[in-house]
Amino acid sequence: MDIEQRRRERLDRGIKIRSDGLYALMSWRELSYLTLPRLVLIVGILIAPLVMPSMYWQRVISIVCIYALLSLSFDLLAHFVGLVSLGGAFFIGVGGYTTAILNTQLGLPPLLSIPLATVIGAIICTLFLLPCLPLRGVYFAIITLMYPLLLIRVIEALDILGGTDGIVGIASFDNRWVEQYFIILMVLLFLFGIRRLVNLDIGLVFRAVKDNDQAVRASGMSITYYKTIAVFIASAMGCLGGAYLAHLYMWAGLSSFALDFSILPIAATVIGGAGTLVGPVLGAFILVPISELLRAFGTLRITFYALILLGFIVFRSEGIMVYGQRKYHQFEKWVKV
Repeated sequence: MDIEQRRRERLDRGIKIRSDGLYALMSWRELSYLTLPRLVLIVGILIAPLVMPSMYWQRVISIVCIYALLSLSFDLLAHFVGLVSLGGAFFIGVGGYTTAILNTQLGLPPLLSIPLATVIGAIICTLFLLPCLPLRGVYFAIITLMYPLLLIRVIEALDILGGTDGIVGIASFDNRWVEQYFIILMVLLFLFGIRRLVNLDIGLVFRAVKDNDQAVRASGMSITYYKTIAVFIASAMGCLGGAYLAHLYMWAGLSSFALDFSILPIAATVIGGAGTLVGPVLGAFILVPISELLRAFGTLRITFYALILLGFIVFRSEGIMVYGQRKYHQFEKWVKV
């Protein structure tokens, strides 16, 4: 009697041979293997507001989504273009003030003022950062960090845009579920849109600009042009978060330029896994709720928060998502020899 021989084989072996995408011919099992992580992510984010115990935690989910957009913005610029940006606070502030003006002065509803503020704010931020695009590394980071501090002092000194009181009377959303799922859908749209973008030809150029910008220049392509595109997309995500935040709190003021919007996205990216795009979003969904839970400890929460960050960085410096992807792709099955 013949004994059937079998050996262990990684589940993704056949998929890797043909293609990493979803468009290769494959069985339903392989299709399930590729789509399962995406479905878990999408379904998990969509049902998060429904399982929250109170409206307070539903509001926390909205704040998490804002930080997720900022983390995506940081990851796009830093990992794919080589521009380390600390301009999260700059993007949030510009987006918040822009939508406040559109809503209070022109009477535009939130669902119209937010998209307009996203585009207009992205244009403003890109124009401010355009002269700084030749800079790289810490020099570009310092410039992006200085802009929100500069705008705070200008608003205070000239007493414009409401001065220290800010702009009040901003309209809120008519329906709280529209308010909740608007920002969730925007996070998913940008997440999968950016993921698709970096896998196109322009994504290859972005990586080339980061790795060897002289080779890109020698190929006859404009480095400034591609950096401008990346900065516009990144600032649009931040301005969208700022515009949404202004309508969420019905107020836009100097706190929109708080440095938390610049620092926390970096921590979320490090914890989640730089360069994965999904990792920064996951990092935001970990860090922001932890920060809220630690509020009960008062000033000691900063100590606990720092210890948690230290633990993640020391024991999982590659990021949770990179570790999870590696383990997921190591799943094996028995096949006939």
